[in-house]
Amino acid sequence: MRLNSLSQALLLGLLVAGNAVAADTRPNILVIVADDLGYSDLGAFGGEISTPQLDRLAASGLQLTSMYAAPTCSPTRSMLLSGTDNHLAGLGSMAEGLQPFQRGKPGYEGYLNQRSYSIAELLREGGYHTLMAGKWHLGLAPDQGPDKRGFGQSFSLLEGGAAHFKPAATAPAKIEQVNYRENGQPVELPEDFYSTDFYTDKLIGYLQNTPKDGKPFFAYAAYTAPHWPLQAPEAYLQKYQGRYDQGYDSVRLARIERMKKLGLLAADFQPAQPLPANPKLPQWAQLSAEQQKVEARKMEIYAAMVDNLDHNIGRLLDYLRASGQYDNTLIVFMSDNGAAGENHAQFYPVGPNTDNSYANLGRRGSQIDYGLRWAEVSAAPLHLFKGTTGEGGISVPALVHMPKALQRQGRENGVARVDDLAPTFLALAGLPLPSQADKHPITGKSLLPLLAGQGSPHEGQALAGELFGNAYYREGNLKLLGMRPQVGFGDAPQPPQWQLFDLARDRGENNDLAATQPELVQRLKQAWMGYAKQVGVVFPPLAKPAP
Repeated sequence: MRLNSLSQALLLGLLVAGNAVAADTRPNILVIVADDLGYSDLGAFGGEISTPQLDRLAASGLQLTSMYAAPTCSPTRSMLLSGTDNHLAGLGSMAEGLQPFQRGKPGYEGYLNQRSYSIAELLREGGYHTLMAGKWHLGLAPDQGPDKRGFGQSFSLLEGGAAHFKPAATAPAKIEQVNYRENGQPVELPEDFYSTDFYTDKLIGYLQNTPKDGKPFFAYAAYTAPHWPLQAPEAYLQKYQGRYDQGYDSVRLARIERMKKLGLLAADFQPAQPLPANPKLPQWAQLSAEQQKVEARKMEIYAAMVDNLDHNIGRLLDYLRASGQYDNTLIVFMSDNGAAGENHAQFYPVGPNTDNSYANLGRRGSQIDYGLRWAEVSAAPLHLFKGTTGEGGISVPALVHMPKALQRQGRENGVARVDDLAPTFLALAGLPLPSQADKHPITGKSLLPLLAGQGSPHEGQALAGELFGNAYYREGNLKLLGMRPQVGFGDAPQPPQWQLFDLARDRGENNDLAATQPELVQRLKQAWMGYAKQVGVVFPPLAKPAP
């Protein structure tokens, strides 16, 4: 790819900033992705967990309150790298969740397919050093790894999840049977391996050893924290002891009140209602004292993981400051989806070395989730969680630090989505959108106007998505939400049940307008069907939504 002059979008940003950027001083780009972090887990978003580094980034940059991801991790990552819909990029479903009726269908390969661009390839061809450390989850085969999709230096976990400590040497549990690669080659982990610490060390090492040839860098920090299993370094394990003894509702309501005081929510905002209690999903008061003790401990460990993640992100940012690169770096932080409430034990059975005793929770060998009730806390004040298209499943915390020439501070409420990042990076790098006939075009929209205070690129346009039969179609502030009757992996395929919400008045998705506006629902359903046809959504037999 030949390096062109700066794009119109970049020039717009530069005019706003009153500066000009020469081609040889193009900004560096650092993308930081947390795994399963909920909307309100950061202090800047109302959380009680200590996240001073990310809170500082929020205060000095832009806090995006309406950033959308896909409902789960690998579809989001495919959209981030390709700049297009996950169904086109090969992750119409997660590889682990492919159903028999989806296998072999275009867009359901389970990896980032060759018909899609990779932003790492485009930036590398455009003169950037490309570096990555962390979770890949976009293909297991030798020709599908990050080293084959444009990353010049990469250390990767190929799978979607793993124990955060070094796997057991003998009889490892299923979650420990994973593949780590450095530049495509198998590697042995050190004995003191802890995922978040190690990925940070690796990426800083790559940055330090990048040739000093004047080229900018594109770095991708793809953390696996705070993804299950809940495990944290010893120094963090006792930090939150007793913090969650008051239970789910108390913590959740305190977060919502802080969000109102911060101005993130209006004083009369109506948060989503927790799921109704049942024998498998009791409320806090229905638990025994021993059950409450274990539940509180789970959230303590989760908080410790987020705290450690924040510390390591601080290490990355400190390196950029110390090396003089911070002021010329675009930094994007986001979660890959909403809070994770699923029960992983049904897919990842414990092994002979697993120790889930209370004393060992959070340490090497333990293997626990924090469950749906704590996921509702992390998702506060939004509806539902990971795997769904409710706001709590696809709205994620996001922060942006602009290069000094374009620096702007404040809170941005305009709608953005993860597939907008690739065209944003190209615009900032002064590179054109690619137009190869054998590849799906980049359909995301550059966010440079949004970041310059010019409004969302999606104003007047619709956003749509689907995963596991759960769907959404957003037109302005109206959101058509289609949810299968049973939510989660392994459910019998069924068509979605449609609801309609006005997110300007009801982002908590409490008041379904479908019954009072049937013609509008029908029009939006037809529009969603048009989207599904365009991107190739594969419907289960006899379960295609009625037009």
